[in-house]
Amino acid sequence: MSTAKTTFEGSYLGNDECLSADSRLECKICWYVYDPAEGDDIWQILPGTPFATLPEHWRCPRCDGDKAQFMIVREG
Repeated sequence: MSTAKTTFEGSYLGNDECLSADSRLECKICWYVYDPAEGDDIWQILPGTPFATLPEHWRCPRCDGDKAQFMIVREG
């Protein structure tokens, strides 16, 4: 029996090391995209705030999805 953890491809899962300061991430539930250049008005997150530095209690402002369930948006 395999003990490998099955994950959704591109999931962030709390791994800040895989993010750059300008990484955009998308909620896998409602497709909301967190863009650091824009911040988040609902949670009063200032523009320029990287996803990795969002507070632990931050959740998707659209559907209340958990931060760890966001997917990295691959550019290009």
